[in-house]
Formats: sequence, C-alpha cells, structure tokens
Amino acid sequence: MNGGSSASVDKLIGNNYSYWKLCMEAYLQGQDLWDLISGDDELPADTTANVEARRKWKIKCGKALFSLRTSISMDYIEHVRNVKTPKEVWETLERLFTQKNTIRL
Repeated sequence: MNGGSSASVDKLIGNNYSYWKLCMEAYLQGQDLWDLISGDDELPADTTANVEARRKWKIKCGKALFSLRTSISMDYIEHVRNVKTPKEVWETLERLFTQKNTIRL
C-alpha cells in the first residue's frame, strides 16, 4: 500500500501485478465495489422502474473505474483506456499479465 495509507494502492507497474491485484481486490471490497468485478452487480434492465437503480449503478461503476485507472501506470493504461466496465478492466489486465507470465515460462 502506498505511504502506509489503507486508502490507496501502489500503482501497477507490471512486475508487481500479483501484489497489485491482491491489494486492489481488498481495496475494492472495502469500498463496496468488488461486486462490479465479480459479476454480482450488473447494470439493471433499462426500464422506467429501474431509472434510479441504473443511475446509482453508473455512479458506482464510475468510482470503480476511477480507482482502477488511477492505480495503473502510464505504461499500461493504454490497454484499458477504452474499456467501459470495471469487470472488463480487471479481465483485460488479467489476460495481459497472465499471458506475459506464461510467455516467460
């Protein structure tokens, strides 16, 4: 964790992916945002009855995206620049770093 603060996570710089992943998951769980990545909280259906729920989901999604994107170094941010959901960011990074680790073996 950055500077001893439990409110931030060290930036992902590549070689620290396993540590970053562990810390970021804990951080997102603590902020009640992990369910966006686990798939337990999906965008409600676009109905009149769900207008407020959709608005709240989008705000929550924005918070998770902010947390993820601001914890990724400039070297890797391009991989997730146009990704729309926190789950997609997480999966993109997982593929990127799992692939790199497999290639090194």
